[in-house]
Amino acid sequence: MSVAPPTTSEPRPTSSGIGRVLIAVYGILALAAIGRSVYQIATKFDEAPLAYSLSALAAAVYVVATIALVARGAVWFRVATIAIAFELVGVLVVGTLSVLDPQLFPDDTVWSLFGRGYVFIPLVLPVLGLLWLRRIARSRAALAHQEASA
Repeated sequence: MSVAPPTTSEPRPTSSGIGRVLIAVYGILALAAIGRSVYQIATKFDEAPLAYSLSALAAAVYVVATIALVARGAVWFRVATIAIAFELVGVLVVGTLSVLDPQLFPDDTVWSLFGRGYVFIPLVLPVLGLLWLRRIARSRAALAHQEASA
């Protein structure tokens, strides 16, 4: 799924519709993942260091994605695309590994079992995020094409 950055300097329509919902869900998931990973690392890191480290990585990815979705400009658009694509790869890899080799993850991460502990939101959210970014890029490209034709 190729996502090109917006071609104009206008802000993305994050203040309404699905954009607002996606940003809110990313923000909530970031807070939940931060809380979970901080607690796990502080209280029982020696029990499952890989799982707890992956929870911290997921938290960082959600924070970056949230900030990048809110921020304006082509650089932030690319950061959002990269963070969300990384999130999708992470949930697919960790989810698959946690199904194939449960001993690898003796305790759940945000992404284990494809985000089952978070009602599978970690699996669905990056797909919706990438589709939304692609929609924005296409609408910006169409607008730029119309302006160039006028």
